[in-house]
Amino acid sequence: MKYQKLLSEFEGQLDALESGNGDILFKAEKGIVLVEKSIRKLQKQITGKTFDTQADEIYFFKHVKPQIFSKLIYYVKLFNIESKRPRGNDAAQIKYLQLQIDKFQTFFNDNLEFYNYYRRGAMSLDEQYFVRGNRDLRLPLESFHFLIDDQFSTCQDGTVATIMAYDMLIVYLRKEVDDLQNNLEPQKNMTMEKPSKLFWTGNKTDLIELLYALQSSKCINSGTTDIKELASHFEHFYNVDLGNYYHTFIDIRSRKTSKTRFLDKLIEMLNQRMDSLDE
Repeated sequence: MKYQKLLSEFEGQLDALESGNGDILFKAEKGIVLVEKSIRKLQKQITGKTFDTQADEIYFFKHVKPQIFSKLIYYVKLFNIESKRPRGNDAAQIKYLQLQIDKFQTFFNDNLEFYNYYRRGAMSLDEQYFVRGNRDLRLPLESFHFLIDDQFSTCQDGTVATIMAYDMLIVYLRKEVDDLQNNLEPQKNMTMEKPSKLFWTGNKTDLIELLYALQSSKCINSGTTDIKELASHFEHFYNVDLGNYYHTFIDIRSRKTSKTRFLDKLIEMLNQRMDSLDE
């Protein structure tokens, strides 16, 4: 089935939304509208249709639909959380945000059996979980009307989407908590003597991939430097705003092809340069 074009368009629209102007509530509202439109289009392509093989059906409901549906859950929850966020002191906000994180962790604990099945990439029960017609009324799914259509839902695709959405929300909320906690600490003097004359002219996602690779290699301060401090220095030295690099790293991890796209490109280009010098 030809849903790849729809997915590419959806990801492009989502990237434009996330990198554009507007506060978080504005983006959440726009995101909900955008995702609902994409789900409706996808629903039209799938409802009443048969897949070429059962493996294709399993792949769609285990990987493709949750990829979009998770964004709907994410934006709806994000809008609810941010619209009720206390506007008082930093300590009150930290307490509120931490409570939301705990709620999402509770969901993982309450669904531990399936959570572990999904996390370890198991496939033995895929036919039961991701083929249409096997319904389970006990599932703790979000009450979205898209789930009413039996031709567009399976036993657990909604749970996969919820896990993906809650992962993204936890990353977002932890970054918010980190930022607020830094506000509570004495302001560190991070003023640089001279502004950098270097500019990152490549893709921000590529720089974030490199950033996480350097931290993972433990080549800087023996791995004791956290990602936030590294990001701050990279932003200063290369005059770039990396935005929500936690969220971008989730997108990098979810790539279906090479997860290390930029690092692979660096290796290829360095090899080409060395080969040309040897000629």
